[in-house]
Amino acid sequence: MTDQEIEKLVQEKLDAAFKANEHPNKFFITANGRGVTDGGDLYNALLKDMMQVMQKAMTDILKEALKK
Repeated sequence: MTDQEIEKLVQEKLDAAFKANEHPNKFFITANGRGVTDGGDLYNALLKDMMQVMQKAMTDILKEALKK
């Protein structure tokens, strides 16, 4: 595979993986009574969502690349 073919394959699989998953519409940042804001839930939700997209895309990319 050429570099251009690999780039096209990766872009196609990332787009497909992104569209295949439903993404959260809201992310919550919690604040305790002392005014301290905790973005841990936001970070974890974003990380989980991103990792699901990347896992699906990488699996599809490897399947496609190993066929050739």
